[in-house]
Amino acid sequence: MVCPEWLRGHRTISAARDNGTEMLVQVQCYAGRKADERPVRFRIGDRDYMVEEIVEQWYGPDHSFHKVRADDRNLYLLRRHVSTGTWSVEAAGQPR
Repeated sequence: MVCPEWLRGHRTISAARDNGTEMLVQVQCYAGRKADERPVRFRIGDRDYMVEEIVEQWYGPDHSFHKVRADDRNLYLLRRHVSTGTWSVEAAGQPR
């Protein structure tokens, strides 16, 4: 995957992926006007992360993306697959 512009100047956090596929993540969302409106907590492996800030979000026909800052002070790009309702981690980085 090409490094997203917002990760330039950040150290990438390495993450294991099964057979080169996306790293699946469990996400707990705030549900206001609609279901899965925004992530508030997520789990990667056996570690939980609280979302401290939604830095940016954007939507496409098949996916929604949420760039978040977690309680470990790292940035994560979470993607929600609309058709399946599953989430994946597309990128992660931490300040130098």
